[in-house]
Amino acid sequence: MKRPVVVVILLTAIVVGIVVLTQLKPPRLTASTLERASEVQRKLDQEATVKVAQAQPAPAEAAKPQEAKPAEAAKPQEPPKSAEAAKPQEAPKAEGGNVFKVKFECSNGTFVVECHRDWAPLGAARFEQLVKEGFYNECRFFRVVPGFVVQFGLSGDPALNKKWRSERIKDDPMKQSNLPGTVTFATSGPNTRTTQLFVNLGSNARLDGMGFTPFGKVVEGMDVATAINAEYRETPNQGMIQEQGNDYLTKAFPKMDYIKSATIVP
Repeated sequence: MKRPVVVVILLTAIVVGIVVLTQLKPPRLTASTLERASEVQRKLDQEATVKVAQAQPAPAEAAKPQEAKPAEAAKPQEPPKSAEAAKPQEAPKAEGGNVFKVKFECSNGTFVVECHRDWAPLGAARFEQLVKEGFYNECRFFRVVPGFVVQFGLSGDPALNKKWRSERIKDDPMKQSNLPGTVTFATSGPNTRTTQLFVNLGSNARLDGMGFTPFGKVVEGMDVATAINAEYRETPNQGMIQEQGNDYLTKAFPKMDYIKSATIVP
């Protein structure tokens, strides 16, 4: 009797277990199951959308953009009625004819420069003004390159250098070539001539297209200009000359030739 009872109990336990497992096992995700789930989700989404729309207040009328008024165009400023139109720089009127001469008495001799106003009116007028004011007296020949140029025109007085440093004149049209003996203002660019000059010791026609306009030429004593001491060549510092003048030059370059006086002569 015991054995059949045990078998019955075991069979009963197995049946109960199968039933329990069947209830706990999640449903299979078949195609039909997924379709039903998607349909339910669509309905829920539609209902939610309707509820949200009903809850929101009626949309306000869109604000109309303000029309920006065009800014008034700036009116061009009128020139002051009292102001006169700027006149181009003109050379001062000559006191005596087209040609004048300047004698340079130097530490190594004398030479004479003949100046022609029609070659370079502005340059000739500035040179004449500086000579009359005695600017070139005691000036050193601070740059001497044999066969090229001898340069001068920085004052031994720092105060005079400061005074004239910004007194620039405009360029003159090129009318003469930088041939041997011609005298020309040195420049640092267009319209920058002030006080510095050079005598061409050779044929320097290559300078003609660079704004170096001759206004005169050595007519006496070219041998003196050529013999100016070239020992120091281009060594002197022009900035030091500007600031310290002859105090710097006489100490550092004691053998440098110089101009004792420059005067206008008949």
